[in-house]
Amino acid sequence: MGTPGTPPEWAVRLREERKAKVGTVADMARRLKEVAGEQRGKLPGVDDLTRTIRGWERGDHYPSERYRLLCARALRSTEADLFDLAERPSLPVPALPLPTVAPDADLFERIARSVQQPGRVDQRIVDWLATCLAEHRKVEDTIGSRPLLGIVRQQLGVVVELAQNARGSLADTVVDLAAQYAQFVAWMSLDVDDQAAALAWYDRAHDWALEIDDVNMATTTLSMKAHQAWSAGNARRCVRLADAARWHDGRVTPGVRGMAAQMAARGHALAGGARPARTLLDEAEALIRRAAEHADDEPVWMYFYDETWFRLQRGMTELHLANWPRAIDLLTDGLSGLPRSYKRDRAWYGSCLAKAHAQAGDAAAAVEVSLPVVADAVELNRHARKELVDVAALVRQRGSSQAATLREALTAADRTGGG
Repeated sequence: MGTPGTPPEWAVRLREERKAKVGTVADMARRLKEVAGEQRGKLPGVDDLTRTIRGWERGDHYPSERYRLLCARALRSTEADLFDLAERPSLPVPALPLPTVAPDADLFERIARSVQQPGRVDQRIVDWLATCLAEHRKVEDTIGSRPLLGIVRQQLGVVVELAQNARGSLADTVVDLAAQYAQFVAWMSLDVDDQAAALAWYDRAHDWALEIDDVNMATTTLSMKAHQAWSAGNARRCVRLADAARWHDGRVTPGVRGMAAQMAARGHALAGGARPARTLLDEAEALIRRAAEHADDEPVWMYFYDETWFRLQRGMTELHLANWPRAIDLLTDGLSGLPRSYKRDRAWYGSCLAKAHAQAGDAAAAVEVSLPVVADAVELNRHARKELVDVAALVRQRGSSQAATLREALTAADRTGGG
């Protein structure tokens, strides 16, 4: 990815190659259909493809494997040259081609040696891996889990090998990093609906956290397992795991405590328990304000946890409790403060807002809110896509002709993002 507001290098290259070799964006859309051969019927129409290509050239989405191949054919190039894939194997540890993680020559040699001889790991290598993790977390907010999961799992494998060979004071530091990587891999596994892998990696992260007495990570993994239970609709397990996460309350930061409290609230709301849900949300809100006063004391993986995010959580809880007007107000307010780069989260909370409007009987508002997030929901967030399918069904049940518009948009996005 590029810096904020600047397309990544592959997106700039794609635009330049397209202009030089094909012509307009619409010409490129027609060219993609041509080179697809017998598969052209599975591609969306030229207008939908044109919008998708513009998104690629802005760096909004990284093209799927099918579309990378078609672009390479259309531009008489290779996937490796067009999309920087050639750069990845050259790094001793696989990573996206991000300027912020490119090592200098000395560090490159250190990393290469440590991969061959894990006992030679040093603090500079660990710092570089921590930077990789932080940058990939931020990129995942924009491009979703699918393009990243394989790369980060390979990085985790390297970190685990280093953790087994590190000595002295550095050993705990590398185990701490391994726990963070495992937690991130678990999150992405859940995002792509690999439930077993998510649970296994949350368990492993929890074990490593206990090994080095990192109560913040131990608490976080329990909170995230509660989130996994919530996403599966298991309210009781969600509450119990969130309550277990609060056993360490006296030793963890306010932000981590707040996350556990709001997860318990979501479990109660899922079960229809309005009073305990709102009481816990009040407690979580007080904790997040304390966390904001000392943000540097919070663990690095809590970077997203702020008042904007919390308003969205409140809105989602009110949605569970069928308080449609309050849910609409909170979700609208929260989305107005959520960075545009958080495409996956904007798709999810946008779909929640659309559902609140649909449940409140305002079909026009539901569809109006849905349409801008359809593409990101299909590409980046399976939960959001499911929610939008439910919205279309609700709008149809209420006899609105606008349901067809939303269904058509979902179908077009499925065709574009399904490769």
